[in-house]
Amino acid sequence: MTTVFTIASIVCTIFIFLVMTRLYKRITHPLLVPIATTTFVILIFLLIFSIPYETYMLGGKWIDELLGPAVVALAYPLYQNRESLKEFFMPILIGVFVGSTTGIATGLYFSKIFAIDPKIMLSIAPKSVTTPVAMDIASVTGGIPALAAVYVMIAGISGAMFGPLLLKMVKADHFVGVGLGFGTASHGIGTARALEIGTNEGAISSIAMILSAVYTAIILPVLVSLLL
Repeated sequence: MTTVFTIASIVCTIFIFLVMTRLYKRITHPLLVPIATTTFVILIFLLIFSIPYETYMLGGKWIDELLGPAVVALAYPLYQNRESLKEFFMPILIGVFVGSTTGIATGLYFSKIFAIDPKIMLSIAPKSVTTPVAMDIASVTGGIPALAAVYVMIAGISGAMFGPLLLKMVKADHFVGVGLGFGTASHGIGTARALEIGTNEGAISSIAMILSAVYTAIILPVLVSLLL
């Protein structure tokens, strides 16, 4: 029975994603980004049929394991665009520094304003880095790793959905700015969205995601120890 649930979870997830991808290609709208609609449909499906999340994850965990190889695969567009990375090294470095610091600061600042529980605040702070790093940071600083993963997903999906619109509003159309915006604010999900726009944007987003994760992992525990 376990094998049946495992196969069913994998097949259903892939099928729903393919359907949502086709829908998105026919109706290109921010709210129809495949990762958001796929997640929504799966949640509704689980709720309607009263399927426990643990049961779904019998197969879902195998899809989750593909995250590592997918991140490693991002090295290819980096290699393809290595000359651009060298040319714009300083803007990339400064952009990641400013973007990551802003991401951390806004999480801590708004948590303070709304008097959010410290544990939740420490779970929100690493929201803009990739899930494994965010969970480790939350664990070190005293947050809740599982909750940190939720906020990471929210940041990633919202960035993929509304990032292009926001970038258009501020007239950020250079591939370096676009890539930095997605990679720094919305990690892997944002990088996937950046790759849809172009390989240059995807390459910059990849390096921004990596640098942002390293910087946040170093600076956030220090800031927490000084401010809290």
